[in-house]
Amino acid sequence: MGGNGRNRQGEPRTLRRVAGLKPVRVGIDVNRSRRPAHDGYDDPDDIDDFDDDADDLYGPDDPDEDDDDWDEPVRWGSRQRPSSRDRVEPRFETRPKTKPKAPQGNKPKVKKTAPKPRAVPITRPQPRTGARKAKSKKPSRGLLRRLTYWLVVLAIWGAILLGCVFIYFGMNLPQTASLYDIEHNPSVSIVAADGQALSHRGDLLGGNVMLADLPPYVGEAVIATEDQRFYYHFGVDPIGLARAMVQNFRAGAYVQGGSTITQQLAKNVFLTPERTLSRKLEEMILAVWLEMRLSKQEILTLYLNRVYFGGGAYGIEAASERYFKKPARALSLPEAAMLAGLLKAPSRYAPSNDINLARERARIVLQNMVNAGYITTADARTAVTRPASMSGYSNSGSINYFVDWIADSLPDYAGRLDKDVVVQTTIDPYLQREAERFVQQALAEHGAEMNITQAALVALSPDGAVRAMVGGRSYVQSQFNRAVQANRQPGSAFKPFVYLTAMEQGLTPETVRVDRPVSYGSWSPSNYGDKFEGPVTLRTALSKSINTVAVQLASEVGIRQVIRTAQRLGITGDLPPNLSLALGTGDVNLLELTAAYATFANGGYGVIPHGIDGVENQTGEALYRREGSGIGPVIDLKVLGEMNEMLKAVMTSGTGRKAALANRQSAGKTGTTQDFRDAWFIGYTADLVVGVWVGNDNGAPMKKVTGGNVPAEIWHNFMIETQARVQVSNLPGSYDPYSTSAAMTVEELRATNTDPLPEDAPRQWEEPGFFERLFGGGAQPRPSTLQPGHPGARR
Repeated sequence: MGGNGRNRQGEPRTLRRVAGLKPVRVGIDVNRSRRPAHDGYDDPDDIDDFDDDADDLYGPDDPDEDDDDWDEPVRWGSRQRPSSRDRVEPRFETRPKTKPKAPQGNKPKVKKTAPKPRAVPITRPQPRTGARKAKSKKPSRGLLRRLTYWLVVLAIWGAILLGCVFIYFGMNLPQTASLYDIEHNPSVSIVAADGQALSHRGDLLGGNVMLADLPPYVGEAVIATEDQRFYYHFGVDPIGLARAMVQNFRAGAYVQGGSTITQQLAKNVFLTPERTLSRKLEEMILAVWLEMRLSKQEILTLYLNRVYFGGGAYGIEAASERYFKKPARALSLPEAAMLAGLLKAPSRYAPSNDINLARERARIVLQNMVNAGYITTADARTAVTRPASMSGYSNSGSINYFVDWIADSLPDYAGRLDKDVVVQTTIDPYLQREAERFVQQALAEHGAEMNITQAALVALSPDGAVRAMVGGRSYVQSQFNRAVQANRQPGSAFKPFVYLTAMEQGLTPETVRVDRPVSYGSWSPSNYGDKFEGPVTLRTALSKSINTVAVQLASEVGIRQVIRTAQRLGITGDLPPNLSLALGTGDVNLLELTAAYATFANGGYGVIPHGIDGVENQTGEALYRREGSGIGPVIDLKVLGEMNEMLKAVMTSGTGRKAALANRQSAGKTGTTQDFRDAWFIGYTADLVVGVWVGNDNGAPMKKVTGGNVPAEIWHNFMIETQARVQVSNLPGSYDPYSTSAAMTVEELRATNTDPLPEDAPRQWEEPGFFERLFGGGAQPRPSTLQPGHPGARR
């Protein structure tokens, strides 16, 4: 043991040696760097002494160095402090003697304020040569360890979260037994009288069809277009998802999806079409679940029976019937390619909307099938040169006027629908096509020349069943049904109701009236061309559509009686109770006016126009079945014979000569309103009653269009084409002009010049006053409310 320096009391420091151990310096200030600066030193003077002792042992501190920066090496003479990783060995060199400090004189000693004690980690000094190397390696290894740690933590929590999601959805997954059940709006399938599908309203569902029952190229076309890796993934296709992400990124928009057929099935069956991350996650989980529960063939079969093909058709069977009117097992390769092409955008590529666009899409599908190896290039070329044609019902044909009318009236027959139904209608597809053709043909020939923009046609069987209905020029341009919804003035087509009333009151076709100028109050009806025939029979007056005689008859029999006759035959609209009604100033629609004429064709029985024969649900249960024979007789058979005799004369020698049928009895009446705003022809045989109207929706005048030219031409062409193979039958009723005697012949009337309607005769055409309506008479007639003019310039 030997001394080495002195302690702060002035005593020499001692060095103690212990056997088996290295020498250790003993002293108060030896281990200064190994404890906090404030340990054992509460007094600031003690801190100064402690610093002095440290300076004596280690040398004075560098004034430019931060005492608290223990990471920087500390100078010790010309040597560095040892590294904190190295053990501090005791030192045995003799401390050099220093001169005592010079006295400070009387200068007051400034107390140093001790710094606030801090818990500073004590590190051992390290050599400067290895400092930079240790400082660069230690943080990188620590960062790597921390990153690995957090990645492991995140992976564990991600696995836990994913497991919880799978457990949650696994507890709520539905049963596969209900996968074929589709929630949809009730479907109304409308079929013709021969069972041919016409159209539908609501969602159309077909029967479930098995994949094995379909031609192989049906499923192959869908796989080649929608999911080429269908047989190689587990419900989710990572490759397809990556490819779609790249394509969308390059395009800067959503242009391609990565959904598999299984994912699409899961979305269609269980989910909504919204595009959200949660919905996509649910879709993937359900797709994996479906792959675990069902085979690939079962998934594809379910997909084909559930997917939407546009046009309201769900499933391959419904789509095949909707567009091609055939079962799915009979589809050809071009038809299968067209249906597979609809899946990308059903509404856009539907052939009912644009057949050319649907064919272009089918070409892409055929090329996909070639690329996938399902068909050869020669097969694809043949399918392209012979593309599929739509033979099913479309959304643009005139049949949709009839379908809309049926759909609107269906609740009156079958109540509120909550299940799919099939409606058996009265329509004849052949008559419907011909009616549409002749209406289009007439408008093409005369429309621009004679300023005709619209036309309508209704064909009825004599019992009132609607066989054809064309409600306008184009259903695509206008869904307004002019055969049912348009109320227009019928003109002289209303006159048969006036003459029928006169026949029922004892007049005959041979009864004579004088065609001459007449006035009723301030109103004076005139004839077409302002010509007067003089004494004429009622047969001639009706066939030539003489206005003055019609008004005279209405005045004789009473205008209210004429209204009751019209209502008895089926006219339901409000009719004005004034004499101008005899010239057709009341509004009617084409359907009810044609149905009223059907009474003349069926033997005098009243009819209600109808288009539904029966309604049944999918199980075949009848919800409605038409029964009964209608209203019953409304016209006496003798009177009916007289009316048919006069209306036949219209076709042979009157205003309807252009409509006459050479080898078949026919009858009818023309009608033209003021300024040629409306033109009508209603005609019939023993087998068919047809009404035609032409005009403009805005009421604009046509150019000299009367009921005897364009409407009569349409009627004639339609009847010649559709009735050529129908057995000839005579109209009901008979009339013998010699079995009855007219009150006065034309010759006698001309000789006597007798006016059958004196000016001072009671005017039944005037509306009764209050006291007359209340007591039946006693009041003076009111002045006429009719306005002057010539509203009867009609034929």
